[in-house]
Amino acid sequence: MAMNDSVNILNSAYLAVEYIDSFLPDNPLQQPFKNAWNYMLDNYTKFQIATWGSLIVHEVSYFLLCVPGFIFQFIPYMQKYKIQQDKPETWEKQWKCFKTLLFNHFFIQLPLICGTYYFTEYFNIPYGWEEMPRWYVLVAQCFGCAVIEDAWHYFLHRLLHHKRIYKYIHKVHHEFVSPFGMQAEYAHPLETLILGTGFFIGIVIFCNHVVLLWAWVICRLMETIDVHSGYDVPLNPLHLVPFYAGARFHDFHHMNFIGNYASTFTWWDRLFGTDSQFIAYQEKEKKKQCTTKK
Repeated sequence: MAMNDSVNILNSAYLAVEYIDSFLPDNPLQQPFKNAWNYMLDNYTKFQIATWGSLIVHEVSYFLLCVPGFIFQFIPYMQKYKIQQDKPETWEKQWKCFKTLLFNHFFIQLPLICGTYYFTEYFNIPYGWEEMPRWYVLVAQCFGCAVIEDAWHYFLHRLLHHKRIYKYIHKVHHEFVSPFGMQAEYAHPLETLILGTGFFIGIVIFCNHVVLLWAWVICRLMETIDVHSGYDVPLNPLHLVPFYAGARFHDFHHMNFIGNYASTFTWWDRLFGTDSQFIAYQEKEKKKQCTTKK
């Protein structure tokens, strides 16, 4: 009975969104995107699209999303939004991070990406334009993937902080007490595999088109680079996402090496009380600001 009620609610929500979508103006980018997508299908094999296409989407998205945070360090005005203002970025740290990223991307992640084609073939995942889900379905699927990945990340990330394991694997990621965007995927190869597994669980559950792979890659990178950016910028559109953790939440984790274990949302840390030190820290900071104003 409860299952039927849930299905009816989801169907009603889907029909409501579809009805609203019918009144929205045509997307001017849809036709160019359709032409580009069909050109890709006509000129490249599925293996090339799934493998090299996924690699290109990941690399281009990753480094483009890192650009704003990288530029902020050169803009004096933006320094008031930097969370740990006493720990500026250095060229030495950024270069070290970049070299490790290249190794992880091409020697750890690329072999995993090579399995994308075989995954889509085994589960008969379509590539065609006609089978591509509507934008609101993609948004819902990406949100579902984020919820699943967040749960995986919370428990496995917390496990990696265990005193018997921490120094062997997760300590690498914590080399940077004050994080910056490019450092989001700076990690021990084993951590890349362990925490990265959470990324694929949602894909296995929800994937009904290859475009979800790329949409979810972009969404996940957008989130992880934002929370590692080191800047709490106002009017950040990601703050509109319910229960979104944000840069201050994760920055505190890097600053103190404890608590705030979830990747995207705050509910797991609230449920298990692992955000208590962060809450106390926020209260202390508010009192300081009130005293300063007086």
